[in-house]
Formats: sequence, C-alpha cells, structure tokens
Amino acid sequence: MKCIFRISLFILFISHVLIAEGKQKIIFDCDLAGDVDDAYAVALVLSSPEFEVLGLVMDHGHTPGRAKVACRLLYETGRENIPVIVGRHTPGMVGQDKEPAGPSNQFVWGEGFDKVKPSKENASDFIIRNLRKYPNEVILFTVGPVPNMQDVIMKDPEALKLAKKVVSMFGSFYMGYSGGPIPDAEWNVKADVKSSQMFVNSGANLIFAGLDITTLVHLDEANRNRLLMRQSPLTNALSGLYTLWRFEGYARPNPTLFDVVAVGMVLWPDLFTTRKTHVRVTDEGYTVLDESKEPNCEIGMTINKDEFIKRIMERYLKQNLMQND
Repeated sequence: MKCIFRISLFILFISHVLIAEGKQKIIFDCDLAGDVDDAYAVALVLSSPEFEVLGLVMDHGHTPGRAKVACRLLYETGRENIPVIVGRHTPGMVGQDKEPAGPSNQFVWGEGFDKVKPSKENASDFIIRNLRKYPNEVILFTVGPVPNMQDVIMKDPEALKLAKKVVSMFGSFYMGYSGGPIPDAEWNVKADVKSSQMFVNSGANLIFAGLDITTLVHLDEANRNRLLMRQSPLTNALSGLYTLWRFEGYARPNPTLFDVVAVGMVLWPDLFTTRKTHVRVTDEGYTVLDESKEPNCEIGMTINKDEFIKRIMERYLKQNLMQND
C-alpha cells in the first residue's frame, strides 16, 4: 500500500513538473497602483495558464506602496507563491511635466496588509539572477517607466540580452494620445528619459507596444459592470482599484488598457501586426524612428481591438482564482 502511495505521489510530482515546463516563464515589471491599467494587466497575467510568473517587480515612484497592493492582490487570488520585488524608490517630482511620484488612492487597498510580504531581494539582482538562470527562456515585461532596467544594465550590461524577449508598453511612433496623428512624449519614456535612452540601446530583443496600438483600447461601462457582477476575488479587486482610481479625479471613465495590450502581444500575436525599426529617445522623451540605422526593436503597428477586448474579458470572467485553504 505504501508503495502504491509513493508511486502516486511520484506521478503527481512528475505531472506538475511537465505542466510547469510547458509554461512560458515571465517576469512582470510594472507601476501597479498608478494608472489603473497596470491592475488589469496583472489580472490578465494571473488569469493566463500559459505563464509561469517568476515574479512581480514594482518600478518607479513609491515602490514600497505598490508592493503592498501587489502582495494583497496575490493573496486574494491564491497566488502568494509569486514573489513581489520592490524596485528602486524614485520619490519626488518626475518627468517632463513634473508629476508627483508619491502615493495614489489605490494604495489604500494595500494599507495595513501584512499577510504576504515582499521579497528583500534587490529588483535588478532578481532580474539578473533569473535571466542568467534561464538564458533565452524568460519573457521580461516592462509596462511602466524603466529605472529598474537602467539598474540592470549598469550592473550587468549583458543580462537583458539573455531575455527571450523584452516586451514593453513604451513609446509613441505614428500616433499620440487619444489617437491623434502627431506622436507624443509617452509617459513611461518621459518619466525617466535617461533610463529610457539606455534601455533602447541595450541590445536586447525589444518589442514595443506603443500608443499606436494601446491608446484606443478602452474598458467600457458594460464590461466593467460584468466584472463587478462576476464577484470573484480577482474581479472584486479590479472593481475596487478602479473605484479608487476614479476617485483621484481622472476625467475619463473608461480606463485605457495600455499595459494590457503588451501582455496580449505575447498571448495572441495573431491580433497584431508589427515591424522592425530603429528607435532613439530624445532628451524630451519622444521616441523617434531612424530608418537609416539597423533595427534595434520591433514596434506594434495595428491591433484587432474588438477581438482583443473579447478575449481579455473571457479570461477575466472565466478565471476562478481564490485564496488557498
């Protein structure tokens, strides 16, 4: 009987290993609890069985506050096995418009939560360690400003090149905010121009989801109500964070899903067209194409917006993430 039990445990262990080996390893670097699209992006990551999440890394601004929100989100959804890494704290006034990088209303959602604590490992060390442990296996997402990427490059200039891909919500190439035909200085770039300049010249396999494919993707009231009525731990978290975000006085009721699109580029490449090009970052935070140089990245050109919304809503509504017993 003991022999049968041990064989069963071994088979169970092997099956879990095989399932894990079939997943895509990712690291997700974000500024959660800033603009609310980060929360929807993390939710899509957690709802996607294709991913083995090595860690959620907080970047830019008040990273300790962001980490508390991340820890609670993982606890509520039973994913507290995923480490939360606190990136470099960049306090004070940032970016060309001198916007504050302090707490947001969404930080209330994480205040006082201590059932899960962030890792004590440095963000750049965590990223470097995993890229070197799994060379050419890890997709690194960056959907916020990139000071953590600068730290990685400064410590280990070859590390980012070991990523299978670095997929970023980054830049504005042919289209600006709200669909205007003139490119803008996109926030993730202009918030830390020096880091952005170093990032685009890193030599990594860079894929950019810029404003051209992100700025027109919105979550309308009907879909937000579907999430509200779903009443799962994950959708309740999204609804709560959305309400706190709106309370900050944002004029637009329909959140733009900038960061979610970057995740979708990996999950559903059939919904996108891309092209390779050379991008440089100006001192003002603009991402300028230079066709006279060899490509240093790949940029998103088009997105099937309606099908994209349909697919992410299916993921949000059909997931059944909950606290572990």
